[in-house]
Amino acid sequence: MSRPLKIMLVAAEASGDALGAGLARALRARLGQGVSFVGIGGPRMAAEGVVSPFDIAELSILGWIEGLRAYRTVRRRAAETAALAAREQPDAVVLIDSWGFTIRVAEAIRAARPDVPLIKYVGPQVWASRPGRARTLARAVDHLLALYSFDAPWFEREGLPTTVVGSSALHVDMGGADGAAFRARRGVTPDAKLLLILPGSRPAEIARMTPVYEATVKRLKTQDPGLEVAVVAAGTVSKDVVGRVSAWPFRVHVVDEAEKYDAMRAATAALATSGTVSTELALAGAPMVIAYKIGGVSYQLMKRLVTAEHITLFNIAAGERIAPEFIQGEASAEKLAAAVGRLLNDPEAAADQARRQTAALDLMGRGGPDPSTLAAEAVLRVIEAKAAG
Repeated sequence: MSRPLKIMLVAAEASGDALGAGLARALRARLGQGVSFVGIGGPRMAAEGVVSPFDIAELSILGWIEGLRAYRTVRRRAAETAALAAREQPDAVVLIDSWGFTIRVAEAIRAARPDVPLIKYVGPQVWASRPGRARTLARAVDHLLALYSFDAPWFEREGLPTTVVGSSALHVDMGGADGAAFRARRGVTPDAKLLLILPGSRPAEIARMTPVYEATVKRLKTQDPGLEVAVVAAGTVSKDVVGRVSAWPFRVHVVDEAEKYDAMRAATAALATSGTVSTELALAGAPMVIAYKIGGVSYQLMKRLVTAEHITLFNIAAGERIAPEFIQGEASAEKLAAAVGRLLNDPEAAADQARRQTAALDLMGRGGPDPSTLAAEAVLRVIEAKAAG
């Protein structure tokens, strides 16, 4: 009897951890005891048997200058990850998102073991900035698993075989999400206005965005003292979020991952740091305002390179700003409070935005096959093709 396949999964932040966990489940559903896992990841991947030798929170880096400051850490952890691959001798390595970290790991493994299949799950957003990264990736890995159809041409023209698997966020099952039950558990009346805040999943996002959100809520509660506020504490940064919001001078309902979708259903409106949560909120029917900040010098550098008009994926897919976006200096308490206040106080405007958000998800590929299953099938095809020569 042949030995089980050994797959190495590498993720460096919360969104990648979720993708890695989904891929591990899909591979195990397909192969049962015929597959084992090693790698780097967070709590979700750990639950699927991928035990990480270090905490990935230190790799959740935001901005160029911040990346330079963390360069030694990233370089050291990349070397440790490549060394793990050398010890474990996996049959394939899947590198998930986190461009700056995973490209270093890919290049190190490729140099040491040119025979091992290297698969990138989520490519860099070259359609938004620095398109030269497509060529860099094509030289470093054997295959790309892309989330969206508009990703593929950028990499295929550089000779990198690409499989569009779709976004797992588009396949979140909201059928069991119960907004009424969330309100009942938290003592929030059915007619009360509830603002859900999602501050992010990276330490730098929490540090930059929570003070702005606190100031925003203060403005909103001055106008409406009865406003209820809930804040999601994502797994990798939950302690930091809880510590910060516990000092806010008003009641806050802290929401963990298990209750997140119930809270999204319960929300009258949401205020979110740009990321995958925007897609999940749209699926839940929650009208939202999007905000984002990075370091000032990083922003000035990136502003010259970014060509995309929007940062929210369903806004990009629709070609219009359905959900308001406030970036850097625009992400002030005054402007955020005005935009959020409109959604809280104008039910027709809120309902119209929610409807348009949901419609835009169809342009992103909602309703297709399960992305984790497609990703698992693609990984196995790449392994088979590499073995065949």
